[in-house]
Amino acid sequence: MYRAIKQRRLTDWSKSGKVKPLRRGLYVLPKTVRRVEPHPFVIANKLVAGSYVSLEMALSHYSLIPEHVAVITSVTTGRPGTWQNEFGRFLFRHIHPHYFFGVEYRLLADKQYAYVAYPEKALLDLIYLRPGGDSPDFIQSLRLQNLDQLDLDRLRQFARRFDKPKLHRAAEILTQIIEAEAAEYEPL
Repeated sequence: MYRAIKQRRLTDWSKSGKVKPLRRGLYVLPKTVRRVEPHPFVIANKLVAGSYVSLEMALSHYSLIPEHVAVITSVTTGRPGTWQNEFGRFLFRHIHPHYFFGVEYRLLADKQYAYVAYPEKALLDLIYLRPGGDSPDFIQSLRLQNLDQLDLDRLRQFARRFDKPKLHRAAEILTQIIEAEAAEYEPL
């Protein structure tokens, strides 16, 4: 009985504009009365429980790629899907539970935390989920920058944990790129 009343009240509030639905069972207050604007990564984590932000969006967040990324892409062991709301477009990619690791709960804004892949894991997720992602041409096309942020030991460890030849090849290519860039520049 209580659940039906609660659902009816949410439906009424949604129709009157007192709350805005993001997806079934997930609501936000209208922009005019919100005290804090939720970070899109927090919204992504809430849209699909047990997901983390990864792929191009995480790489952009870490300033590893120069492009602006418009879609907040997350990885989940559940169903893939897409949602769009006032906070952006959200894409969820499926990954096998064995490959669900390499994530940290990060502070993004004032008291707002979300699960985000480590930079090395975001890169490996992208390569794993992209057909031909281990090709030198694809890796070069990413135009990776700020490579000093990447931890080569962690990258190799994550690639071993995937235990896929594709990711071992990609880790070697990335190691060569990172080492070549490090040799080009002298530390100050």
